[in-house]
Amino acid sequence: MKGGKSRMSTSRLNKRRNHWGYMFITPFFVVFALFGLYPIIYTFRLSFQRWNGFTPAINVGFQNWIRLMEDATFPLSLTNTVKIWLYDFIPQLGIALLLAMIFTFKKIHGMNLFRAVYYLPNLITAASIGLLFNILFNGDKSTINQLLMKLGLLNAPVAFYKSRAITQGISSYILWWMWFGYTMILIMAGITSIDSTLYEAAELDGCSTWQTFHLITMPLIRPTILYITITSIIGGIQIFDVPANLTNLAGDPQKAILTTSMYVYQQGFKNTALGYASMLSVMQFLIIAALSFIALNMILKRGTR
Repeated sequence: MKGGKSRMSTSRLNKRRNHWGYMFITPFFVVFALFGLYPIIYTFRLSFQRWNGFTPAINVGFQNWIRLMEDATFPLSLTNTVKIWLYDFIPQLGIALLLAMIFTFKKIHGMNLFRAVYYLPNLITAASIGLLFNILFNGDKSTINQLLMKLGLLNAPVAFYKSRAITQGISSYILWWMWFGYTMILIMAGITSIDSTLYEAAELDGCSTWQTFHLITMPLIRPTILYITITSIIGGIQIFDVPANLTNLAGDPQKAILTTSMYVYQQGFKNTALGYASMLSVMQFLIIAALSFIALNMILKRGTR
């Protein structure tokens, strides 16, 4: 009897503790439902409607999706977005991995200072950096044009933003400059979590630096690389602030850095086609999900080889 009573009291105590746990996590789910889940559901519902934000919404079925098939600007914006992201992500990951290896395995004077300097651009708002590079490159009287002409390197100002390659390259460079320090810190955290005895065993076995990196470091930091890749895809496909502030659209006649998020903004807030903009947002979500799924499978399959 005593044992049964003690089990019953323990069960009641666990239930009370569970109640307290539910109370503590309830605010998060309430906030998420109001500001996360509801907007997602409402956006999906709005993608099947025509609405300008003022008059009542009209159900149009799949007309917005059919319109997308005839829209030549969305594929252009998607191509621009993927190019800008790839031109940023590939060198970002490579340089961050190289610096992380150097800072982890080599003793460098002032290493903490270098870490802080490399991470510093990540603390600056993207809009501010976009405006800064706008001043540097946009127009005949831009800072770079004036500087190069005074140095005698140019006879006439260069219209940087009339070149698709230069415009996309500047945008990718800004994103790389902002995020490679953050990526480096994550990779360093992944490397330092590896058991040092594995490196000691590799050294005793006579493994070269490349063999140690290929057989120990890379397989064990694969979860970190996966996290970096997925979050980079999510952020890269949604890039808006840097391209928007870089040219203010007026200096981008060829739409070289018109991204999907910028196109959604144009349709929703400039053309007041909120139904079509919502459909574009849903399509953007599906693209992010597909690319993330592909990256997940590619990285995990490499890990099983």
